[in-house]
Amino acid sequence: MIRTWLIDGPSGSGKTTHAEALGERLGHRVLHLDEWYPGWGGLEAGARMVAEQVLRPSAPGYRRWDWERDRPGEWVALPAGESLIIEGVGAITPASVAAARRRGEARTVWVDAPEPVRRARALARDPFYEPWWEMWAEQERRHFREIAGMEFDERMNNG
Repeated sequence: MIRTWLIDGPSGSGKTTHAEALGERLGHRVLHLDEWYPGWGGLEAGARMVAEQVLRPSAPGYRRWDWERDRPGEWVALPAGESLIIEGVGAITPASVAAARRRGEARTVWVDAPEPVRRARALARDPFYEPWWEMWAEQERRHFREIAGMEFDERMNNG
């Protein structure tokens, strides 16, 4: 059975930590939307790529984003039919859930924490994030409005 885990929530909430632990426990590959968001303004485009590229039935993969040069990088091909854990803001959309279900079993996880905790974690992880925090937070709010009302298989509060 092919399994796809989609883990979403705001920046700094603990998505990556949860995904890595889950991947270790289940032996599944973990993919991070940070690898393919097309720059700081690319949350929506990165979210679309989950269903349109990463989870497509034939020739799945993604174009890595070169953050240092601020341009697209190399194509990363993924084996079709591999169980995956996909984490990042934008991982859960109606299209990505539908694409995951077409592959097999799909699980959705929402991870959250209070804003001051999240901000401190995110800036400790990447000090270059600070000038982009508000811009990214606005994209997150748009994404969260778009998925409001969706049911999640699991909710975690990492505060």
